[in-house]
Amino acid sequence: MIRRLLTTPVTWAVVTLLGLAGAGALFWFQPWRLFTDTTVTDTISVVASAGPVVSGSPGQPGSSAGPAASGSPARPGAASPVVVAEGSFVTHEHDTTGSARVIRNADGSHQLELVGLDTSDGPDLRVLLSDQPVRPGVDGWRVFDDGVHTELGRLKGNHGDQVYPFRAGVDPAAFRSVSIWCERFSVSFGAASLA
Repeated sequence: MIRRLLTTPVTWAVVTLLGLAGAGALFWFQPWRLFTDTTVTDTISVVASAGPVVSGSPGQPGSSAGPAASGSPARPGAASPVVVAEGSFVTHEHDTTGSARVIRNADGSHQLELVGLDTSDGPDLRVLLSDQPVRPGVDGWRVFDDGVHTELGRLKGNHGDQVYPFRAGVDPAAFRSVSIWCERFSVSFGAASLA
C-alpha cells in the first residue's frame, strides 16, 4: 500500500510542491543569517572637542567654555570634522545597540557614521535616513519608509564601525532618524534619533 502511494503522480506532485515551497522559504527568510556575523572596521572621524565644561560657583550650573578654552588655539583656515547630529540606537525587530552620528567634513560634504553597531544579520539590510521620529516598541518598527526617506546603501556588516557618505543633494537637516532597515520585510531592526 505504501509502495503504491509513493509511486502515484499525485504523491510526486505534492513532494515537488513541498520541495519548491521549502526552497522558496529558505531563499526568502535566509534563516542561516541568524548564525552569521560580519564585522566592519571603517575609519571613523576624529572630532575635535568643543571645549571643556567649566564648573560654575557652588549651586550654579556649569557652562561650556567654548573652543577658545580647549587649550589649543584655533588655526586660521584649519577645519576639522564636526558632529552635526547624533543619537543612540534603540531595539526594534532585533536587538540593536551602538550610536549614529552625522559628520560634516572639512570640505562641506556629509557622512553617516555607525559607531559600535551591534545587531543581527538579516536579508536585504539597508541604512535608511528618514524624517520619521524613533518610537520604541512595535509601533516604531515599520514607519521609516513613510514620508521622506533616502537609502545610503546596503548595511556593510552587523557589527563594528561603518561610514556611509551622503550623495550630493542629500540634505542632512531633512532627516530625524536612521534605521537599520530590512527591505525584504519592511521592518526596522533598530533605529537612532539624529538630534
